Amino acid sequence: MALFKTKAAAVSEELASQIGESDTLSIKLRRMVRRNKLAAFSGVLLALLVLCAVFAPVLTPYDAVTGDIAQRLKPPSAAHWLGTDEMGRDVLTRLLYGARVSLAVGVVPTLASMIIGAALGMAAGYLGGKADHIIMRLADVMLAFPSLLLAMVIMYTLGGSVLNIFLALTLISWASVARVARSETISLKESEYVEAARSIGVRPARIILRHILPNCIPSFIVLFTLNVPGAILSESSLSFLGIGIQLPNSSWGLMVNMGRQFLYNAPWISLAPSAAIMLVVLCCNFLGDGLRDALDPHLNND
Repeated sequence: MALFKTKAAAVSEELASQIGESDTLSIKLRRMVRRNKLAAFSGVLLALLVLCAVFAPVLTPYDAVTGDIAQRLKPPSAAHWLGTDEMGRDVLTRLLYGARVSLAVGVVPTLASMIIGAALGMAAGYLGGKADHIIMRLADVMLAFPSLLLAMVIMYTLGGSVLNIFLALTLISWASVARVARSETISLKESEYVEAARSIGVRPARIILRHILPNCIPSFIVLFTLNVPGAILSESSLSFLGIGIQLPNSSWGLMVNMGRQFLYNAPWISLAPSAAIMLVVLCCNFLGDGLRDALDPHLNND
């Protein structure tokens, strides 16, 4: 019996190592950079936007909250590259500081929903039975509601704040992640290395963390890049409706909402954040498509 367990453990480790070493994540990412220049450029552009948001106080001399009424509604110029808003604030400055909130709203709720959805989905897929039924029926209930409408109800109930919008976007996003994690787990739990680990008495939690989760990471990376723009668009919609980010905070959606009454005489107030939202969404989608092509084993032939 001891010899059998030793051999089973060796088989499990060998198969898992072969899967991990057959085509590492770094090799796949280098392949993506070599093959898909648009995806690589999108990733670089997103990194530059993050750096601009982090170093906003260094990049602009203006204050994002207080303005100069004498400079209100000034068109783009050498002093104000993107013009000024109705309170005389520099639009570029507000755009850089708003990127902090908008990008955080895109990343933090998406990451939280990925963690929750992955944990519940892998548990449902591996355990099956009643656990699978309860978790997936709860996910079906969440998916039955229109996501933006559900987020609006949560924001109306809890009030507009950064923390509440994080909570709302997390609650409306975890169910789709759970479905993907469940399907991946169901296909992996019948693998030889999982069967070998199960035969020697390895606990389910350890099997999920050690053998199933690492093989789901490529799918989760692609899903993350594709869900981030959805979160940014949801925040922009909520802020545009007046129930998202509130003053004195700045976000791109709030900037679009504040500038809509000046579309005819000062369109740059809304056009600048709208262009920023479109740019980030396009870059995330291009990057997600490139990662999907690079990490999908059915599309890799070299």
